[in-house]
Amino acid sequence: MAPALQSLLDLLDLEQIEENIFRGRSHPSVVPRVFGGQVAAQSLVAAGRTVPVDRPAHSLHAYFLRPGDPGAPIVYTVDRIRDGRSFTTRRVVAVQHGQPIFHLSASFQVHEEGLDHQAPMPASPDPESLPTADETLERYADVLLPGVPGRLAEARRAIDLRYVDAPPFAFLGEAREPRSQVWFRTNGKLADDPLLHVCLATYVSDMTLLDSVLLAHGRGGWAVGDVVGASLDHAMWFHRPFRADEWLLYDQESPSASGGRGLGQARIYTQDGRLAITVIQEGVIRVPRTPTG
Repeated sequence: MAPALQSLLDLLDLEQIEENIFRGRSHPSVVPRVFGGQVAAQSLVAAGRTVPVDRPAHSLHAYFLRPGDPGAPIVYTVDRIRDGRSFTTRRVVAVQHGQPIFHLSASFQVHEEGLDHQAPMPASPDPESLPTADETLERYADVLLPGVPGRLAEARRAIDLRYVDAPPFAFLGEAREPRSQVWFRTNGKLADDPLLHVCLATYVSDMTLLDSVLLAHGRGGWAVGDVVGASLDHAMWFHRPFRADEWLLYDQESPSASGGRGLGQARIYTQDGRLAITVIQEGVIRVPRTPTG
């Protein structure tokens, strides 16, 4: 197992300090705030720790309220909203410096048989044929802000993430179809705990979802400094079992951007074509004003 992946797993192994209270820490971030996918994943860990193991997560809905401080611990308080015969509902509030920074509602369900259909998996090349994240960053290092390639590479060493085409910063000034695909998996095998795989997919889901918004406008993102962005809200539905240590296709598109916000929606498929997850996220995306005078 890659040391970076073990470090990420340690990050998700929250300290329980009371029956419904957990404490987490952060890794140094590539931006001066806690990575949103980390807070979402840790919140889901906290919720899942209070739910019977025979009830896997089937959905989450979350709001990012304030930027997190990477240098301070995060306290997660779990509210046991409902324990029904089939469904369990939890609410989690993440707090730093006495203020909530993140709010999550998650639902868990016992396994049931029922109707089954899905949207077909889109065409995509074999992930093994695509450049690695390090190779992609090296290729486009000249367009990124100083220091960004190294920090991005360090942040993504736990996850093998490969763009099907290229990241938004490869198409500066070139408006394209608002669609992006990446393949991802962890850089090492994981235990069989379903909650762990769901939480790692949640972590990764915040990395690239708004790329399609940027592509539609020929913007490269925060890594080149032509937009300022942050996640606002995030929703996921977990349809079928999957493993985060096996290749997953993240097929992303943006149906709208307006009012300083951009919307991304996506489907995550297993390599054999099963629809595993649906994701929707809205984020702040602002174009910095050019100084005048």
